[in-house]
Amino acid sequence: MSNEIILIAAVTVDGFIARHSNEITRWTKDLHLFKKQTMGHSIIMGSNTFNTLSNELLGREVIVVTRNDNPKEIINKTSSKKCFIAGGGKTNSRFYPFLTHIYITPHPHIFGKGIKLFSDQIGELELLFEKSVEVSKEDGIFQYQYKIKKC
Repeated sequence: MSNEIILIAAVTVDGFIARHSNEITRWTKDLHLFKKQTMGHSIIMGSNTFNTLSNELLGREVIVVTRNDNPKEIINKTSSKKCFIAGGGKTNSRFYPFLTHIYITPHPHIFGKGIKLFSDQIGELELLFEKSVEVSKEDGIFQYQYKIKKC
């Protein structure tokens, strides 16, 4: 089982991760960082998210989940120290109780509607800031890394 379960996502400033479930995401500027951070680790994503990938995620254990999969069982099967949850909204919601960290990269876009970071109702989380990572200084894009405070 992984020690760290990290939700990693690029979001618009109004909290959306995509315009619709089949969107091939071309608006993000953090793919190089995503690759660097996830290399050698497990990545869990839903089938819609997996189907929108334009490149294979080489060097990582990719686990595609369906609605029938048990999140705890999936996490227990992962072999790497870090496991990244890379959406979509339903998958993020289902794995939310197991998260230890959130890496979020707000982008200068507003969609107004679409797929939210968490598409289902979740509980409240208190986040403890760990650090920010520069993605694109000229565009004002930084990734913010938080540890989840366990009550």
